[in-house]
Amino acid sequence: MADFSSKVVYQIYPKSFMDSNGDGLGDLRGIIRKLDYLRDLGVDYLWLTPVFVSPQNDNGYDVADYCSIDPRFGTMEDMEELIREGEKRGLGLMLDMVFNHTSTEHEWFQKALAGDEKYQNYYIFKEGTPDKLPTNWQSKFGGPAWEYVPSLGKWYLHLFDVTQADLNWDNPEVRDELKKVIFFWKDKGVKGFRFDVVNLISKPAVFEDDYEGDGRRFYSDGPHVHEYLKELTRDTGIEDMITVGEMSSTTLDNCIRYSAPQEKEMSMCFSFHHLKVDYKDGDKWRLMEPDRMALKKLFEKWQTGMQEGHGWNALFWCNHDQPRVVSRLGDESKYWKESAEMLAASIHLMRGTPYIYQGEEIGMTNAHYTSISQYRDVESLNYYKILLDQGKTEEEALAVLAARSRDNSRTPMQWSGEENAGFSEGRPWLEVTSNYKEINAQAQTEDGESVYSFYKRLVSLRKEKNVISKGSIEFLEKENEDVLAYRRAYEDEELIVLNNLTGKEVTVPAESAWAGYHKLLGNYDGGAEIKEGITLRPFETIALEK
Repeated sequence: MADFSSKVVYQIYPKSFMDSNGDGLGDLRGIIRKLDYLRDLGVDYLWLTPVFVSPQNDNGYDVADYCSIDPRFGTMEDMEELIREGEKRGLGLMLDMVFNHTSTEHEWFQKALAGDEKYQNYYIFKEGTPDKLPTNWQSKFGGPAWEYVPSLGKWYLHLFDVTQADLNWDNPEVRDELKKVIFFWKDKGVKGFRFDVVNLISKPAVFEDDYEGDGRRFYSDGPHVHEYLKELTRDTGIEDMITVGEMSSTTLDNCIRYSAPQEKEMSMCFSFHHLKVDYKDGDKWRLMEPDRMALKKLFEKWQTGMQEGHGWNALFWCNHDQPRVVSRLGDESKYWKESAEMLAASIHLMRGTPYIYQGEEIGMTNAHYTSISQYRDVESLNYYKILLDQGKTEEEALAVLAARSRDNSRTPMQWSGEENAGFSEGRPWLEVTSNYKEINAQAQTEDGESVYSFYKRLVSLRKEKNVISKGSIEFLEKENEDVLAYRRAYEDEELIVLNNLTGKEVTVPAESAWAGYHKLLGNYDGGAEIKEGITLRPFETIALEK
């Protein structure tokens, strides 16, 4: 497997990135228009969330045709031009492969509905009657994970929306069809792939009720998942391309297997445990203050565990499914800039491959919508109803959505202080966050002290310093819940990274061994004087180099 330790990936949610034709939807030509911005940032790969033909019930993660571009994003010629223009700038394209399920509008599923047994075997159908579900599993979007088809007298499994039918990976014909998709895009010049919820593809041999949870313990990291990923990688020749698996409710041991080079499955893994530290009792829709000690322990567990097992982490705070991290773990007002920069440094200097989600590099915040009419996400709309059914008032339900909705990350990219944040000349499909006149890319690219400039520095440091890209990691200040601290080491290089996770001053005892260190990076002016202790200002980050 190839080494991607010095690379940085930028995630693009095309629908919200840049609109080139004024229809209110971002598109491929809009991305082409902004390639120089991305080259300037210094990233290596552009990961696009799905732009395939889709009814858009789940914003493209319900794919109806894996080898065609949805007209709302452009044409295949636009995609080919994007690949070419990206290559000219040293930017490789990564596509998002949704291989756990297809849209119910996909040709395969339509043939299954028409009674074709071959295509019914492409999915997971169970004989039954309308009054008895095959299992009590719950969909990730709320409600049962099964849907009854009266004309067939059968139920089909959908772990996500009812219009997203799970594929049957135990059928070798399905696996061969999906390999053809990989070959198609490889031939177009795509340089890597992100695999959506890929650890859910292998279902159990026997389906049974879950009396302890929602069913996920039976299908997460399933019985043949490693075997099927090895086969996919081997048969498509993608072992030296950048690949990342999104791993839902996974374990450390499995992620080591998914990403260890000798296993030849994936280059790296996304895991989400660190983004659940503000879920009360593990429930995304129940709010609580972030548990900083839990966050520190999770980083230590996954960083050191993957290091010992020779696995590789994808490092990230934000994506199209997560609220904006500066709103979640930082400070949107007094220390907005400092907290945005601290959160960036805290993971970019870790062991793994960093991912920047569009707008993160300029410190974009949550949307702060005040009406359900402003939301578009299917999960959010479903859970709004569920929260009301649970007895919450409209105000309480909206407060939960304001903190948790996936629409928080999907608001249009804030390019400038012009109307619609420079995203579109038409009415955006989702309302722009109201602070775009203060927070936008145009202002920050011209400012050497901006959040954007800080991200540029982090990206370049990873390419310059082996200790960042290749070094070992050891965690420090383990009992101090306010400070995330670690030491990186590689040959004769050492780096100490100190991150104040709070909006108050915190003092860290300075080891005498640090006396020869100097400040490599920080988000405040002035050096770090090593005396008896280092006082970190609110949301301060300091990287000390030997």
